[in-house]
Amino acid sequence: MTTTSAPATETPDTTDTTDTTDTTTAAAFFAARLAFQTDVSDVHAALTSGASTAPGSPGFVLIDSRAGAGWDQARIPGALHLPTADIPERAPALLDPAVPVVTYCWGPGCNGATRAALALSRLGYQAREMLGGIEYWIREGFPVDSAHGPGAIRPADPLTAPAPRGATGDAATCGC
Repeated sequence: MTTTSAPATETPDTTDTTDTTDTTTAAAFFAARLAFQTDVSDVHAALTSGASTAPGSPGFVLIDSRAGAGWDQARIPGALHLPTADIPERAPALLDPAVPVVTYCWGPGCNGATRAALALSRLGYQAREMLGGIEYWIREGFPVDSAHGPGAIRPADPLTAPAPRGATGDAATCGC
């Protein structure tokens, strides 16, 4: 019996940062991330700023893509509960295709918001994913609602939330 083995392939060294010849591809990659992702601070600012296309609207629908237990436990005020598995059936009755959507799930260790944004994109909605999910929303000290009503605002986690500006404790910003 004869066996043949595939030639060994060399794994590229991804730690080498000296090759910057493909800056166009890199710029396109980072631009795409910014076009299709947002973060909790930006979503919070949009929800509370009043700047929108309609009075009282941030210009998008915020979608919590988690299952019912997560929704009952804590959710972002004003979010719409639309679990990922229900998107194909329920989205057409709930969402206007002309209004962008922003999805969120548990946090950085969960890809539920990515899967929800993909499902919505496939249905023709302009979708973005909120990085950090409900976990970082809470860590930054933003308010939540629950099945029992509005929740208490927890103090921001000093290791993950932006530090307040100045000694007066002004609004926090990461400065990016």
